[in-house]
Amino acid sequence: MDYIKNLYQSLSERKRPEDIAEVIKNYMSDHYSVRERIILEKAAQHALVRRHIPYTSMPEDFRKIVGAEKQLLKASELFDVSLYTNFDYCDVGEIQSALEEIEMLVKKEIGSNNFIRDRLNKNERKKSNIQLSKRQYNKRWRLLKRIEEKQKKLQKELHKLEFEKIAKHGLAHHLSYSEFAQDADSACFIAYYTARCNLRSVFTNTSQEHPFDEICEMLLTRCRLNCPITTNWWAISHVYISDFVTSHLTEEQKGLLLGRWTCILEEISNFLHDLWLKNNINRQTMIVKKGNDSSTWNHAAGAWNKARDQWMHLIYALGLEIILENICIGKVLRLMAGDIAAWHLESKGTLDPDTYVWNELPLPWEVLQGRVVCTKDDIIVQCLKVNLDPEKSGWIAPKSHSTVQFKTTPELVHGVEISSPFLASILKRNKFFSGKG
Repeated sequence: MDYIKNLYQSLSERKRPEDIAEVIKNYMSDHYSVRERIILEKAAQHALVRRHIPYTSMPEDFRKIVGAEKQLLKASELFDVSLYTNFDYCDVGEIQSALEEIEMLVKKEIGSNNFIRDRLNKNERKKSNIQLSKRQYNKRWRLLKRIEEKQKKLQKELHKLEFEKIAKHGLAHHLSYSEFAQDADSACFIAYYTARCNLRSVFTNTSQEHPFDEICEMLLTRCRLNCPITTNWWAISHVYISDFVTSHLTEEQKGLLLGRWTCILEEISNFLHDLWLKNNINRQTMIVKKGNDSSTWNHAAGAWNKARDQWMHLIYALGLEIILENICIGKVLRLMAGDIAAWHLESKGTLDPDTYVWNELPLPWEVLQGRVVCTKDDIIVQCLKVNLDPEKSGWIAPKSHSTVQFKTTPELVHGVEISSPFLASILKRNKFFSGKG
């Protein structure tokens, strides 16, 4: 079952779909029909292991978060305390516990970080039996303050990474191994579809290609026809929701998912609210300008739209669409680069119709927080004003998607496809390319 472990590990990575297809082919092809093997081979033949030089310029992981290891190890040295084995320097809760223990040694309270007001003077240190000189006390006090600041920054970065993953593949990275490994066919579909979802965005003036390709369709068909009883529809619903998938969930499972996605929307709404206040975003055009934290905004917006789409699916699956008559949360538009906006204007003569709908509706996070009211009828009115179908565009119903043909994973420089991984790596080294989108 090592291949299942490899597939499971890929859920938190950004492996190319071709490489996931190769893993599936190596271990599952004996169970596949000739037709299924031919379809899978369309992707597997482009796997890195089949290249003369197995190399890609695209990072195969999500960005790494730098934890508080440096600061806490220094604190351990200065305060002569030991951190327990396997301490997670990226775990905000563990850092909090360590801070509470260490700050007691200098009678400092967490959050009391005013250098003038919150430090102990000589008499107070003597009374508290703190046998440190002023210089040594200040050194430790400043370090603890920096650790608290690092903890806050780390919390924000973890939120950003979480939203980035949700925007790409939903709840795939939250699946436990036991849930994932229950059924091999389900695991293969989840891993391949997740890899497709994790592909970088392409520079285009149209919508991004839908991740559900012909190989996804073949793998899901196996789940549907070959072993519908053993198929783990609960695990599949964490990454892919459709009417057919939800029809195989119990009412309790649908309710659990709805509650989970609602909590995620609430969390993102608070994050978006803070971002909106800190960034002077041009709501009329949603074109990025100097000073806008576009990467963070777009990750949060993508997570909101993904969570909202899943939430909509479950609302309809549970027959609760009457809720939308009272509260209907809208999409959050991403910030657009000026060159893409200009391209869109030149080719279509206008901004994306979604922009006009977004401008006329209340801010969606304020609707969710109960500050303003927005109903299904309100959204329909604004969509019709710009000749936009409110259902097909995904404003009042989950979007429906068709199956697309498989395409090889491109090497990208700022979203523009090039033919050479080697050239892409050179451009990346010379700051032309990030490859993180």
